[in-house]
Amino acid sequence: MSVPLPVSGAWRPGDPPGQRRFVSFATDRSFVLEGGGMLGDITVAYETWGELNARADNALLVCHALTGDSHAAGPLVEGHPTPGWWDGLIGPGRAIDTDRYFVVCANVLGGCQGTTGPSSPRPATSDAPGRPYGSAFPVVSIRDMVRAQVVVANELGVRRWLSVIGGSMGGMQALEWGVMFPERVASLVPIATAAAASAQQIAWWSTGRRIIRLDPGWNGGDYYDAAPGEGPTAGLATARMVAQVTFRTDDVFTDRFGREVVEPLDGFSLWQRFEVERYLEYQGAKLARRFDANSYLAMSKAMDLHDLGRGRSGVAQALSRIGVPTLNMGIKSDSLYPPYQQREIHELLDAQGTESRYVEIDSPHGHDAFLIDLDQVGDALTEFLDKVEKDVVST
Repeated sequence: MSVPLPVSGAWRPGDPPGQRRFVSFATDRSFVLEGGGMLGDITVAYETWGELNARADNALLVCHALTGDSHAAGPLVEGHPTPGWWDGLIGPGRAIDTDRYFVVCANVLGGCQGTTGPSSPRPATSDAPGRPYGSAFPVVSIRDMVRAQVVVANELGVRRWLSVIGGSMGGMQALEWGVMFPERVASLVPIATAAAASAQQIAWWSTGRRIIRLDPGWNGGDYYDAAPGEGPTAGLATARMVAQVTFRTDDVFTDRFGREVVEPLDGFSLWQRFEVERYLEYQGAKLARRFDANSYLAMSKAMDLHDLGRGRSGVAQALSRIGVPTLNMGIKSDSLYPPYQQREIHELLDAQGTESRYVEIDSPHGHDAFLIDLDQVGDALTEFLDKVEKDVVST
């Protein structure tokens, strides 16, 4: 007998903290969001690896993608439902070498793994203290996420990151760091991302949000009191199934699954499944066990709102604020964030005289290649960080 999926896979206060550390802010006055909403008593969950040196100039900020969290490295242990999402890159002797660098990763604002988000309890000053925000959680942007990360940097004594690194939504954060706080970064590594969300990207993510919205268990966003199996897990799982198709490629699906079937085709029915369907169902249920539907809505909306040029006279003008070495990585087979978007960032930076390099990962795995083809990502990172570190030390 299958176990019902939890209403939410969010981490809650009182759960085992694992390797998380926490910082709180906005306790005496509200944190005003870019879109006009406000939040108070904010908590940010983060993790660190390595040691900050005496000059405090060896710190790297690693920014996670949509369904990532602060657990970028380390095993599956109590409090962390999955191993580190970049575990093959972060650690002693690896491309992001924790014997050399002080590495930080924070769960973003609006997330569900320790940082204030829709599943978090409302502050004591609210009209429903202790109850999850649910539908009352405001819309957050990538810029709001970065401003919350500044609090983490200040808490740790990091005045300037040696580099800010991230893929997909993490790359959006890296770019915003360079535009919003150019004096606090020494280099940037945006991977498989864009300067502004395209119409097709908005189309894909908004489709996923609509699927969740149509799940009766979503209940307008206020579902946390429901019994296991009665939350919006079907909507979240289906949204993940759609997204998973955009993360990979036709070649990968064909090579792995072909036309293999689960139930024999010795008489047709609507719900006989091909193996690729079972794979997508597994990925959907897997996410539903560790993530929160409202956070999926909030964070995918932040990705759609991402536009470096908003309020800054356009993308080119915004990028003119970036004057530090930048390594732009694209993925040859990425159909969700196609490599032309990363090349455009590189070309705009190069045209304005900013030191910029473009590297393209040759992989069949599509958008997910930055999480899979770690040798190629790692080789480019190692070469880039070595040079940046030498330049910083010599100044």
